[in-house]
Parts: sequence; C-alpha cells; structure tokens
Amino acid sequence: MLGPVILAASRSDRMRRLISAAPVTKQVVDRFIPGETVDDVVPIIQDLTSKGLELTMDVVGEDITTPEQAEAARDAYLTLIDRLKELELGTRAEMSVKLSMFGQALAGGHGLALANVRPVVEAAAAIGTTVTLDAEDHTTLDSMFAIHDELRKDFPQTGCVIQAYLFRTEADARRLAANGSRVRLVKGAYKEPAEVAYQHKHEIDKAYVRILKVLMEGDGYPMIGSHDPRLISIAQELARRAGRKPDEYEFQMLYGIRSDEHRRLAAQGHRMRVYTAYGTDWYGYFMRRLAEKPANLRFFARSMVSKG
Repeated sequence: MLGPVILAASRSDRMRRLISAAPVTKQVVDRFIPGETVDDVVPIIQDLTSKGLELTMDVVGEDITTPEQAEAARDAYLTLIDRLKELELGTRAEMSVKLSMFGQALAGGHGLALANVRPVVEAAAAIGTTVTLDAEDHTTLDSMFAIHDELRKDFPQTGCVIQAYLFRTEADARRLAANGSRVRLVKGAYKEPAEVAYQHKHEIDKAYVRILKVLMEGDGYPMIGSHDPRLISIAQELARRAGRKPDEYEFQMLYGIRSDEHRRLAAQGHRMRVYTAYGTDWYGYFMRRLAEKPANLRFFARSMVSKG
C-alpha cells in the first residue's frame, strides 16, 4: 500500500526538499492549493460562490515550533476573515483550523491553542460564519475535543472533524450527535497504528457508513467529507431515511478534485462546500492529498515524468 509510504514521506525533510525542488511541483500543487496569499484566493472564492458553492478555508501550515508562529497563524485567519467581510461573503465561507498550527504541540499547548483559536472563532461569528476544528493524529484528539467543547459554550455552531478509520470514532460520533454538533466525517489521512485504527479500505468504508448513520439519525449537522461516489449515494439515502431536508446536512470535497461533482450536487439542491487551502507551507497538506487517493498520486507521477 502506497498510502503509508507517502504519509511517512510527508514527515521527511529530505523528501520535502526533493519534491519542493522539482520543476513540475508548483504546477501540480496548484491543482490542490490555488495560492499562497489571501489575494491569490479571493478570485477563487468569488468564482466558486458565484457557482452556488460554499467554501471552508484552510490556511496551511502545521510545523509550528514557537508561540510567535502560532500567533502568526491566528493573525493569518483574522486577515482572511477581514477580507471575507469586505467581500460580503462571510456567510458563504467557514474556516477550517488545525490546532497544531495554533500551538497545540508546544509547551502548555492545550491552553495556548485555545487562547489563539478563540479570537478566530469570535471573528468568524461576527461575520455570520463559523470555524471547524480539523482532526489530526489520534494523540491530539482528546485536546481537540476538549477545546471544541469549551468553544461551543459560547459558540455552539463551532464544528469538528472525526475520522472513520479510528476505532474510537463511533463512540465520539454518538456523543457529538447527541450534543447537536456540526460534524465533518472523513476517512482519515494520517498514518495510524493498527492498535487504534482500521488498516484496510473495506473496513474503513464500513466504519464510515456506520458512523454516518449515527450522525444522520442524531441531533447534529452532518458534513460528509468524501469524494467516493458510493459513499455519496449512501449518504443521500441515509439522509432520506432520517427525514433530513437538503439544508440539514452538506457535502464537502477538496478543491481540485471532482469539480464536476461539486457543481452537480449543488445543481441538485444539495449544500456543497469546497475545502480550499492556501499558504506557503503546503507540503504536509499536499502529501496527504496524494496518500488519500491513488489517482492523485498517478496525476503527480505523470506530471513528473512529462514535465520534469
């Protein structure tokens, strides 16, 4: 399986230097990450929203080693929110944040991450939108869920992400669904040990369906993070059985992947949100996109051969 190999490469400084230096890399990265600055992505935001799509915006960057870098990450999101306000698109784009970027892994990281993310959540609420806390590797999740619970005391619309491949996730989903949370369900994109996570695709897919059923039958707002046509069809059927209206759940897909499907679902009246990342520290995000889907890796490999 290539996925674990690619995920290991995502943590390798040597591979980072090699891939970053390849002449074709920027061209391929641009497929998934449409810019490095807010100004770069403003035309993307305007284009997607004009087509009836919504967005969740991610400023990429997880390798935080100082409190000052964590504060800079906070400020990058605040700048984004200011631009959304100027564009009067606040209700069409939410934020996705990784707490590692806000200092979660530093000394005193739990409190530091909470202190840094709260102003972002407050600013998002002020323009009519919200923030979703992305899931990272399993060792960070207790802290993430605790921060999620704390933020929801004042901002109940704050969302979080759960990962189908983890054994713990079905229990997490039951708790979150009962609490009425906004929950994005994804398969999972980190290399996790067999002690805590399913290792085979068919097991992960079955877990995804079980967990999605819990979310659809619960009191929360499910967000289906998948490009898998079969899972999308199953999600639609589960929503129908649960009596959910089209505005009571949504689909989420990555920018640059299955764009025709984005538009098709939106045209059918579904809420369709495009996960759009930007920033200079793109390497880890890019490598996980390759690991998630063999077609992405083939696309990159073909480009390396034809353009390198």
